[in-house]
Amino acid sequence: MKKSLKIATIGGGSSYTPELIEGFINRYDELPISELWLVDVEEGREKLEIVGALAKRMVEKAGVPIQIHLTMDREAALKDADFVTTQFRVGRLEARMLDESIPLKYDVIGQETNGPGGLFKGLRTIPVILDICRDIERLCPDAWLVNFTNPAGMVTEAVLRYSNITKVVGLCNGPIGIEKGIAKELGVDTSRIYVEFAGLNHMVFAKNVYLDGKNVTSTVMEKMTKNEDGISLKNIADVGWDPLFLNTLGMVPIGYLRYYYQTAIMLAEQKAAVAKEGTRAEVVKRVETELFELYKNLDLAEKPKQLEQRGGAYYSEAACNLIHSIYNDKRDIQTVNTRNNGAVAGIDPDSAVEVNCVITRQGPIPLTTGPLPIAVNGLVQSIKSFERLAAEAAVTGDYNTALLAMTINPLVPSDAIAHQLLDELLEAHQAYLPQFNK
Repeated sequence: MKKSLKIATIGGGSSYTPELIEGFINRYDELPISELWLVDVEEGREKLEIVGALAKRMVEKAGVPIQIHLTMDREAALKDADFVTTQFRVGRLEARMLDESIPLKYDVIGQETNGPGGLFKGLRTIPVILDICRDIERLCPDAWLVNFTNPAGMVTEAVLRYSNITKVVGLCNGPIGIEKGIAKELGVDTSRIYVEFAGLNHMVFAKNVYLDGKNVTSTVMEKMTKNEDGISLKNIADVGWDPLFLNTLGMVPIGYLRYYYQTAIMLAEQKAAVAKEGTRAEVVKRVETELFELYKNLDLAEKPKQLEQRGGAYYSEAACNLIHSIYNDKRDIQTVNTRNNGAVAGIDPDSAVEVNCVITRQGPIPLTTGPLPIAVNGLVQSIKSFERLAAEAAVTGDYNTALLAMTINPLVPSDAIAHQLLDELLEAHQAYLPQFNK
């Protein structure tokens, strides 16, 4: 075991970075990081310098000997790294605004990881992550790639299918949020519960909940149906669930599933929100502007509370817990995106799934959860087909494959609308889609 670690974070100028720094500081005794390289592109230089200065102040205040490096040179950052974390956004928030606003013109949900927006975020992101994978092969072949970049499931799928990297894990803070929400509903500490998760990224279900070893899923469902707040995420409108549906489903769905089970209501909510305050990307941009003004304060040397409004709560728990457990061979259980290997029956063993895994020095070992209930299996399979076609389109730049992916997505109502959406979004994002501009 190495006694000092080098970590490279691609997208280091992200507003999420203070969460990551806090997580590393809190675990320093067991995670001896000597170098943390924050990498960004030229367009992100100003943000990188601001958040990097805050990171240095946080480390200095904590009294831990972590050297923070700020750079635009990805190769220097990756050279001999032990872990590579990715949290970048191709096209920045301006691209997200297009992903969210253009579908609404066609009465289709506009969301950054679901539907047409999710497809185009994947098309922009996958070529970049695969380029990073090629650099990892050359510069740090033994490193673990920990991807937090959305759409995390589709990105993990692409890395598993189209790169030589096997040491890759996709991450989302959603399952942690659900777990904490369930513990709150039960009025207990999270250490007393075990939640069995199964599904895909942003399409995961808590199949069973155990409290002190006893299955209390029915109790959780009953409490959820009586609590109007439910269990949701900050970036998704909480419109509540139909109690009869939720009780009959018998599982806790992640909030993103509202887009599929409550499409009309969510579309109306989204249109109302856009009319009132703009797209979610515009809201996030305002939040980020405020955050970076806070980050500039030379007296600030800790993660500000306002970061939780960004939608990235528990990021440090997810990313840092994973790295901590791999490095120390903790063999604890975490919910991550990894190669299925038969954990979810009925899904290709080589596909990415989001399931509970034992985290070892050799990486995640997925826990068998069996077949998905018939009520959700069709939807999950549909999205997995969509992810695979989307990844193929991102790699090949093939228009027809992209059209197929768009058309089969459950949020797109017809082949004609799929065609129109594809053409308009391709034109809007052409600067970031060179594979389609042949």
